[in-house]
Amino acid sequence: MDVSAKKEGKYQYYEAGEGTPIVVLHGLMGGLSNFKAVADHFSTRGYKVVIPELPLYTQNILKTNVKAFAKYVKDFITYKEFSRVILLGNSLGGHISLYHTKMYPEKVAGLVITGSSGLYESAMGDSYPKRGDYEYIKKKTEDVFYDPKMATPELVDEVFSIVNDRIKVLKTLTIAKSAIRHNMGKDLPKMHVKTCIIWGKNDRVTPPEVAEEFHKLMPNSDLYWIDQCGHAAMMEQPEAFNQHLETWLKKEGL
Repeated sequence: MDVSAKKEGKYQYYEAGEGTPIVVLHGLMGGLSNFKAVADHFSTRGYKVVIPELPLYTQNILKTNVKAFAKYVKDFITYKEFSRVILLGNSLGGHISLYHTKMYPEKVAGLVITGSSGLYESAMGDSYPKRGDYEYIKKKTEDVFYDPKMATPELVDEVFSIVNDRIKVLKTLTIAKSAIRHNMGKDLPKMHVKTCIIWGKNDRVTPPEVAEEFHKLMPNSDLYWIDQCGHAAMMEQPEAFNQHLETWLKKEGL
């Protein structure tokens, strides 16, 4: 959790900069700090970067699903009084961004997905979870990245604490089932929002062919690759990620 996140009512979020809002959605094991490089870069270039903490583990189990999270994001955008936003999501956050765009297209000026679930669901971990086995969790966390050194002891500890929390495990499995249920394959061809797909060439969680499938199915999409990069491109290769995103935003006039 970023130290400078603010709490207002039921929302907790980080915010930086002024201008066109970019609302960033984190993934299942992701925190707000994963997007620090994105926030630092774009908040100085005419954008207001807003990263809400998603209530993945705090909502009623009946509201622990992709559709309910998409509604939560819509309510947050309304609360912030943004008329339209650029939505950026990684992993589960990408899936929530896609589902939000399907439900509330009028709110979305542009969509950015990276390592997104929504088509291919091993993103939730097929053999998840082995509780109590620290080495196994360490290996799974390292698999998220091209460079295993990106899985710092702090990050491994964080994931380890989640998989050893019974309620969080239950909710994680509920979210995983919901992600499979809310597969976007049939919806994507009908979604004409300007879409930027940025993908790590070495993503083992959502492999490169997933990005190609998104690109093929989404009529108004551009696909950018990052070499030597795994599932969390904005963390592992922040400069390349920001460069691709900036190129795309200029091209689309967003």
